[in-house]
Amino acid sequence: MQAYVVGGAVRDELLGLPVQDHDWVVVGATPEQMLARGFRPVGKDFPVFLHPQTHEEYALARTERKTAPGYHGFVFHTDPGVKLEDDLIRRDLTINAMARAEDGSIVDPYGGRQDLHDRIFRHVSEAFAEDPVRILRLARFAARFPDFRVAGSTNALMRKMVEEGEVDALVAERVWQELSRGLMEQTPSRMFAVLQDCGALARILPELEADAALMQVIDDAAGRGAGLPVRFAVLMHALAQGAITALAKRLRVPIDCRDLAVMTARELGVVKRTPALDAEAIVTLFERSDAFRKPERFAQMLEAAECASPGHETHAPRLLRALDAARSVNAGEIAGRFVENKAGIPAAVHAARVAAVASC
Repeated sequence: MQAYVVGGAVRDELLGLPVQDHDWVVVGATPEQMLARGFRPVGKDFPVFLHPQTHEEYALARTERKTAPGYHGFVFHTDPGVKLEDDLIRRDLTINAMARAEDGSIVDPYGGRQDLHDRIFRHVSEAFAEDPVRILRLARFAARFPDFRVAGSTNALMRKMVEEGEVDALVAERVWQELSRGLMEQTPSRMFAVLQDCGALARILPELEADAALMQVIDDAAGRGAGLPVRFAVLMHALAQGAITALAKRLRVPIDCRDLAVMTARELGVVKRTPALDAEAIVTLFERSDAFRKPERFAQMLEAAECASPGHETHAPRLLRALDAARSVNAGEIAGRFVENKAGIPAAVHAARVAAVASC
């Protein structure tokens, strides 16, 4: 039985980057032997175990065979005779198909180290084409490592996968998982450039046109360290509200991301006109945006609007000061004056908020 660190941990270590997690492959073992050593089984599709002390994942070396379209269409085979090279060849990219032995030596049967040096994303084998998620993963890696380029043969293979409909078999949750992770990388525009270049963007996000202006603002949002809801709102800001809602439903986008994107698209023009808005219009904006109950989300919308409007003066400070003034109005005290006429409470609170904004 031999254990090797594999995949991203080896890649990042060779790049001099911090390593967060270690994935291990075990060669020459059976599930029974793993259990006898105290490992806890967690794999559903193939044997994966958690180390009894470190709780890191240890997977038995395996091969796989494509049996149906999409991400789940595989049959896995494990036994003590499966070699490390057999396991590594099924991986997506050469830079992810290296292993480190327990003595520290690097096992690199497919040229990953050279591709790291040359800054190239290259598929390990034709098995890449069997899993459409790999297109998304490669695009996400491009957002993380923006100085890497896609090998011509790999891009051609991805285009073929798109043309043959493999991308259409992707499940919504996995698409969103990879897109959201890519959005949180340092240069999200690279993810969309890779997807567009191979034709996958038009199949996954047909509503989106990854033009230079949009890519610049999403990278600016990343440069500011914006959170995922803000980055998604910036990505969606030029779309109609109905298109955003439909896209979010199709990809099962989380509610906070969806709602902020819809609000940003709806209010972006209003926010840009802030100097021309009177107190009445500003309070109406707050009410329409539910800013009194959710001031943090309103602030996120202003951040997204600022990112989406490069070169324009930001009006966020003025609007946030106005919101503080409006929220200082004691609605309960006003309501106490309308014991006999409760229907008049909303208008009275609104008027008090308008007055507070006008005087701030």
